[in-house]
Amino acid sequence: MLDTLIEVGLSYISLGQPLSTFSGGERQRVKLAQNIKKKGNIYILDEPTTGLHAADIKKIVNILETIIDRGNSVIVIEHNTDVMKLADYIIDIGPDGGSKGGEVVFTGNPKEMIENSNTITAQYLRR
Repeated sequence: MLDTLIEVGLSYISLGQPLSTFSGGERQRVKLAQNIKKKGNIYILDEPTTGLHAADIKKIVNILETIIDRGNSVIVIEHNTDVMKLADYIIDIGPDGGSKGGEVVFTGNPKEMIENSNTITAQYLRR
């Protein structure tokens, strides 16, 4: 289990550290560590890169790729454009946030979004 915690980028946590001191992203990574060796699962992650340094985001992406390579599916709710660009498929909900959102405004891969969409997300992906 300690090896998998290191694999998901949590080598800095202490044994016995209360879960209440973990960020949401750290809690998600603990859960991933518990299940990383399994096959045939669907993982849904909500903003797993929030608050992370760019180097840690790369670690998360590598972890997600490992999980996928082991025969699992991963659904990520994410605003980080670097992570979005690596997706196989994007479902963009908008056209804006809050009460001005809630509609599917684009579906497809990142390349299609960059080339064919005028959504706010597409504008950010082009940068």
